[in-house]
Amino acid sequence: MDLLLIIKAIILGLVEGLTEFAPVSSTGHMIIVDDMWLKSEDFIGKYGANTFKVVIQLGSILAVVITFKDRFIDLLGMGRIKSKLSVQNRTGGRLKLSQVIVGLIPAGIFGVLFEDYIDEHLFSTETVLIGLVIGAIFMIIADRFGPKLPKIQSVDQITYKQALTIGLIQCFSLWPGFSRSGSTISGGVLIGMSHRAAADFTFIMAVPIMAGASFLSLLKNWQYITVDALPFFIAGFISAFIFALISIKFFLKLIDKIKLVPFAIYRILLAFIIFIVYL
Repeated sequence: MDLLLIIKAIILGLVEGLTEFAPVSSTGHMIIVDDMWLKSEDFIGKYGANTFKVVIQLGSILAVVITFKDRFIDLLGMGRIKSKLSVQNRTGGRLKLSQVIVGLIPAGIFGVLFEDYIDEHLFSTETVLIGLVIGAIFMIIADRFGPKLPKIQSVDQITYKQALTIGLIQCFSLWPGFSRSGSTISGGVLIGMSHRAAADFTFIMAVPIMAGASFLSLLKNWQYITVDALPFFIAGFISAFIFALISIKFFLKLIDKIKLVPFAIYRILLAFIIFIVYL
């Protein structure tokens, strides 16, 4: 495998890592960078390219696990968190694994029921453009109409009803381009969560659902990870992990300050670029 392919793998990993958890739609960015420029399908085949995108997504997931390692240890009952954001000492409450599961149920059910329809009808440039714009409008609405003084400052204060509500709103993200983090953070803000608390819950929910989907996809397409292509996959995985780690830490520090509108404006501009260049 030549150096140029390794560089392409690093670029794709960079795009995945920087955009997977920001509310800007990694799908839209992959269309611009891969389908319109790098064209990974041309040098590793359609199914190999799809498998590669699953592998680099696992790199992003690992970055979330590292960032929230204490939180996941606590959720699994293997230790108590020591987070500055935790309100456990003040209220006696803390985020429970069962609350995360409640948040995952709606999208899990809808995803299974409509998986074939989504794959067949919604994975196109046109539908991604729609998702980018409508998702951006939803984010603007959340910033405009969400409480100015949110009552929920930490995920430790979330209730089962609120977890379910965010889970229901997450179903919008099944439409490519809408963005999982964009929908769930916006939903959390609308029901009274701070932007940071909503982002924390979004990232925590993302790990089981993304990891499960990724591993199932890998089991179906394991044969496409060949010895010749392995350096390509490894480079993309490491790139996605590193840049996702940087992106997550930066985003969590920034989100309460700038909120969602700047990301919404960026999404609309991205949709305009895709429309002009691709269509």
